[in-house]
Amino acid sequence: MTSSPGAGSAPEISGLGTRMRTLLELLESDIATLYPALGLDGYRPRFTPVVRALTAHGPLPIRDLARAMGVTHSAASQTVGQMSRRGLVALAVGEDARRRIVRLTERGRALVPALDAEWAAVQAAKAELEAELPYPLEELVLATLRALERRPFRERIADAARELPELPELPDPPVTPA
Repeated sequence: MTSSPGAGSAPEISGLGTRMRTLLELLESDIATLYPALGLDGYRPRFTPVVRALTAHGPLPIRDLARAMGVTHSAASQTVGQMSRRGLVALAVGEDARRRIVRLTERGRALVPALDAEWAAVQAAKAELEAELPYPLEELVLATLRALERRPFRERIADAARELPELPELPDPPVTPA
């Protein structure tokens, strides 16, 4: 795996978010090194969930694509925009003019066999990595996401802050529509 400064240690000044970004950057940068050998120049790891979802479900509105990928609408929209500029997906207006339907282009569909092989290799490498860990990483990430769905981190921070007299009272988190 590619190393970066501090990747082998966990400095006290780095928080959980920094460590998670470092982990993701290490994983994604190493996956990206496979793409040129597969003829996938300019392809990014974040495109694969879009390709896999569209291959499995066919054309989808961005909202449904985001749901299938487990990301926000904004994140899906940004990724789709990048893929559209590379000619991998096309957008069409849906029945409701506010909806945009995403479909793989011929160029995008042509990548599927190489991406299937890459996916199998990544899954095997993930299994090897998880065998070295005290807990399966994927299960830990999913359990963490479920816990945060039950009780957002913002609420946990606010409760912890109440116990620290040097911190001011934090405002209630904004209410987001479901």
